[in-house]
Amino acid sequence: MKVLGINFTKLNAEKLSIDTKGVKIGTHIDLSEIREVKSDFFSNKEKVLGIKFSYEIDYDPNFAKIKLAGNILISVNEQMSSQILEGWKTKNLPEEFRLSVFNLILKKSSLKALQLEEELNIPLHIAMPFLKAQDKSQDSKQTQNFSKTE
Repeated sequence: MKVLGINFTKLNAEKLSIDTKGVKIGTHIDLSEIREVKSDFFSNKEKVLGIKFSYEIDYDPNFAKIKLAGNILISVNEQMSSQILEGWKTKNLPEEFRLSVFNLILKKSSLKALQLEEELNIPLHIAMPFLKAQDKSQDSKQTQNFSKTE
């Protein structure tokens, strides 16, 4: 599977409250369409598939919402294309393909969501690494006074 492109068609973020007490963060990924895209740029052995997706982050209870949607273009061989399109009819996609697509969506969408969360000053949906002081009594030969934690 080769990723030819990914783009966003919808970016929506809103902060509904200022009270962060008891906020629970949930994410949801949905594939709404997988179809063959006709292209003259690729050989007959490769098929181009278009995938429509959405990615949502809910901050409950009613604190904030982030909704992203977009399109992915991928190139796959003819056999894989048939498996994917047949599987899509019954919503039973090949595991390797499903994981690859979901990981791609998570990577691209999480980066965009972090940017929106920062702009709206809402809690980040994933933990960011940070530095903290180390206890100097643990190792006297240590030259670095900070460690990375996640």
